[in-house]
Amino acid sequence: MNADIVDPLALVAHYRSRLQLGQAAIRERYLASSDAPHLLHERCALIDEVLCDLWQSLHLPASLALLAVGGYGRGELYPASDVDLLLLLPAPPDGNLTTQLEQAVTLCYDIGLEIAPSVRTVDECAQAAASDLTIQTALLEARLLIGSNQLFEKFSTGLEEVLDPLTFFEAKRSEQDERHLRYDDTPYSLEPNCKEGPGGLRDLQTILWIASAAGYGSTWAELARYGFLTHEEEAQLQRSIKFLQQLRTRLHVHVGRREDRLLFDYQTALAEQLGYRATATRRASELLMQKYYRTAKEVTQINTILLLNIGAAISPLPDQPPQPINERFQNTHDFLDVADDQIFHREPAAILEAFLLMEKNPALQGMTARTLRALWHARTLINDEFRRDPANRARFLEIMQQRRGVLHELRRMNQFGILGRYLPNFGKIVGQMQHDLFHVYTVDQHILRVLRNLRRFLADEFTHEYPLCSELMSDFRRPWVLYVAALFHDIAKGRGGDHSRLGAVDAARFCADHGLAAADSQLIVWLVEQHLLMSTVAQKQDIGDPEVIGAFATTVKDPRHLTALYLFTVADIRGTSPKVWNSWKGQLLEQLFRCTCRALLAGGEAPVRQGLIEERQQEALRLLRYFALPDAVHERLWKQLDTVYFLRHSAEEVAWHTRALHYRPVVEQAVVKARINPQGEGLEVMIYAQDQPDLFARLVGFFGRAGYTIVDAKIHTTRHGYALDSFMLLNLGELGSDRAMISYIEHELQERLSRPAPPEGPGNGRISRQVKHFPIHPLVTIEPDEKGAHYVLSVSAADRPGLLYTIAMTLAAHGANLHTAKISTLGERVEDTFLISGGDLGMTASRIKLETELLERLKL
Repeated sequence: MNADIVDPLALVAHYRSRLQLGQAAIRERYLASSDAPHLLHERCALIDEVLCDLWQSLHLPASLALLAVGGYGRGELYPASDVDLLLLLPAPPDGNLTTQLEQAVTLCYDIGLEIAPSVRTVDECAQAAASDLTIQTALLEARLLIGSNQLFEKFSTGLEEVLDPLTFFEAKRSEQDERHLRYDDTPYSLEPNCKEGPGGLRDLQTILWIASAAGYGSTWAELARYGFLTHEEEAQLQRSIKFLQQLRTRLHVHVGRREDRLLFDYQTALAEQLGYRATATRRASELLMQKYYRTAKEVTQINTILLLNIGAAISPLPDQPPQPINERFQNTHDFLDVADDQIFHREPAAILEAFLLMEKNPALQGMTARTLRALWHARTLINDEFRRDPANRARFLEIMQQRRGVLHELRRMNQFGILGRYLPNFGKIVGQMQHDLFHVYTVDQHILRVLRNLRRFLADEFTHEYPLCSELMSDFRRPWVLYVAALFHDIAKGRGGDHSRLGAVDAARFCADHGLAAADSQLIVWLVEQHLLMSTVAQKQDIGDPEVIGAFATTVKDPRHLTALYLFTVADIRGTSPKVWNSWKGQLLEQLFRCTCRALLAGGEAPVRQGLIEERQQEALRLLRYFALPDAVHERLWKQLDTVYFLRHSAEEVAWHTRALHYRPVVEQAVVKARINPQGEGLEVMIYAQDQPDLFARLVGFFGRAGYTIVDAKIHTTRHGYALDSFMLLNLGELGSDRAMISYIEHELQERLSRPAPPEGPGNGRISRQVKHFPIHPLVTIEPDEKGAHYVLSVSAADRPGLLYTIAMTLAAHGANLHTAKISTLGERVEDTFLISGGDLGMTASRIKLETELLERLKL
């Protein structure tokens, strides 16, 4: 545009149009070519041209300079990134210049530029850089757009004077550590940030900033020339950069604004746009995310190696001769170091030896960059011949059997690609995410978390977490068999079919190849195949029923198998998601473990029902004596309770109910009692009222409105027609503490039950984004129980507000009587089991009708 045009409106219109048309053309070229680097540079070039022309049209003093800083200074402008600018001045501005600068900044906004401007003198830049790491980093990438060359050179000199390479290195490394912690210190989250998260673009930029500050260049090619990168590493790094740039560019284009999080909302669309196609067993989004996680892993590898190397170059350690460990390794400043760079190529067996030495030498703080780099390059030497070598097999087993360092070294082996090479099927699940809304980690990270949890059971500092697990683990012979089982329990995920059975086949092969004793092999294979059994029984079956305990005891066979399965189940559930584990599940598993222990001590036979009932009744009476109640206080109430009640309730629960109801077995008004769960967190609530068809639905609706989640329900009808229902509640709502809620529940629920009114739903809540974008297709089955007296209703569906209320209303409409409810929430999915009877459930057509109605109502 002619610089003589001074009409502000014409000026704005011209540059706005030029910018919009230019960016639209760049976007169209990108969509046609998918060339992300070209888009980044094209957008930079367009903004450069517009800003330079605009600067000239404003007739600002020639002594000023306009600088591109930050990512814009680097020459990379993503579609929705801010344009970082520095208006550099030779001296503080007077009033007239201040007005001109304000007009220039306003004009940039008016034409549609999303700028992040700063106005400073050279001295102010030096002062800001010295006191603020973020400013110092942004200025490090400054690029002159237009204006005074002399001023820019003065600025560059001033920045060099305040820039101390060692201080900058340490500050950026600390900054990276803090940033990683904000993202849970893992690149494997469900919705990672591809810019700021571990393994993202920021980790690569950090390396270049540090290298530039130290004078080693500002490009990967320059780092390679200085010897920090090999050509192979540079090529691999460029592939990683290209993928991450493509992903972030596509994300900005797809969303239409600045967004660096790979949210569920976008993953499927991005995968399809980038050419990923679903397979029979994997979603397209899962394939994309596996590529992302593997790329992020490579970035963290190179980031680790380069930080060590550049740090050593900036601040060399004092000259100290290494201490030989053996002919292959040495101790260099308390880091494991290879005797020479080619040791792994000459002796591939030393690959596994390196990790074993780390376990055996507590003085070693880590591995040198040279060792890590050599291991990374040597991973391809692990082939079939390497895996068949008896010495390598023995050494791998020795790594698993050490008293310390097992988890750390397996993590390191996974990080640098060794574990997946030695166990090829493990390599297939590295970075594999399952969008089942239950697992929140990739399969390989979940496996390592399970192993971490098993190791924590042995650590004194964690005995307070799960005392029983710690006690059992300390007495467990050869705990390493549990670690081997952990490696294989989910190794077959994503193959299709039953991953437990397929994993057991892999585990059996491993045990045979590695010469494990028959008893250890059998236990490992059994654990892999049955690793879901205990959680299924605890959460879906009536573990108060002696026949359930007897059947479970028959399956586990002996105390060692039971202890192994219990320890493994706790570690597995806790390693799945922070949301999945709660004290109630822990309580159920411990109860199942202790009941099964007693059954095994009794020869594995199920306890005789009558004997068990008498035992519970006597214990309940013993507990009642603590409250100075007469010996016959229970008789009026217990006459109305059948054997099923005493089988499903513990002695402590029977005593609690009896204390509350012994003097009023017949009541006009409902009795509601609540208390803190004696075994852990949450509330236990008892309701005693004349039975009514929609009672369960009314109760479910009330608890939902109070902000509680029902995790267990025992529904019982007495001989004289009263409902005696017990609920275990978790997940506090917004109304106060558990203790404060006791009075509210007892008063409000009693009031509502005393008034005849239709059931009230729990209110509408929001369905999570995860469920919206990865819907779970509901499954409903109704099957007769083993005795043929009742039916087992199993429901699997996406969790959402009012789900249990919907089920309760549907059952009430069909006249079905509910006896027990097992509520299991697994992340965003629920797997609920109900014992029902009555209505017309005896007719096949009626059961099919109920199943169909539930399926329709459970669809989102």
